[in-house]
Amino acid sequence: MIKLLPQERQSVAQYIHSICAINLDASKDYLIESRLSGVLQEMSCSSFSELLSRAKSDVGGVVKRRIIDEITTNETLFFRDSSPFYLLRFKVVPEIIDRRSRFGPPMPIRIWSAACSTGQEIYSIAIVLKEMLGDLSRYNIRLVGTDIADQAVARASAGIFSQIEMARGLSDAAREKYFTPHPKGWKIRDEIRAMASFQKMNLMEDFSSLGKFDIVFCRNVAIYFNDRDRVSLFDRIRQRMDPEGYLVIGSMEALSAANPQFEPKRHLRSVYYQIRPLAAGRP
Repeated sequence: MIKLLPQERQSVAQYIHSICAINLDASKDYLIESRLSGVLQEMSCSSFSELLSRAKSDVGGVVKRRIIDEITTNETLFFRDSSPFYLLRFKVVPEIIDRRSRFGPPMPIRIWSAACSTGQEIYSIAIVLKEMLGDLSRYNIRLVGTDIADQAVARASAGIFSQIEMARGLSDAAREKYFTPHPKGWKIRDEIRAMASFQKMNLMEDFSSLGKFDIVFCRNVAIYFNDRDRVSLFDRIRQRMDPEGYLVIGSMEALSAANPQFEPKRHLRSVYYQIRPLAAGRP
């Protein structure tokens, strides 16, 4: 494995931060080396400095996309940290339906999975909604999954998962009900796949084109950002939320005093965030 030299680390870390906002200090040199070893080999680069030069001069952005694909963490599983899905089923979606029941069908429900990785989170959400709501024709459901990595978005869109991925968080009953056998494992059924759309998106760039959402899942991604980028991200997420919307972050995460526009709330074992009333009217 090619080593990251001390004189290279700052320029490499700065480049990684510039393309995907991931903040890597000196303790993460091993991660850079292990994650990018394959890219170095693919590009026939003998050093990280050479890889960096290739990435910056590559007009087509192929090298940059490969670095993003490898450096970003795509660790995920179905119904990861089950409490957010109980929150969705027993608290959040019932409240949305109750607030909008007077308007009649089709009732809009808009959910964004930011940093959706290979799609397990958004399909878990879709399964919860299907089990809760039954006849989906009475609802105008919009599920959007975004991720910065091309490979992750492509895999999420295909909806095909290996036997190992299926065994992580998904019950046998759910597998039989919502997936069909595929030569590469299992494929999400068309009815569930049709509920979601996926697109590539860098969370540090403008995402106002996505529209507004009732629920935003942004779990286990901001932990890799520095304080400034984290504050910026959640302020811009607030602008994409319905004034009475819900924000769900990772179980080991918390919004700091730097994001006072959000108010933490608790339901059973779950913590979620809503926009404070004074912040709801802010641009």
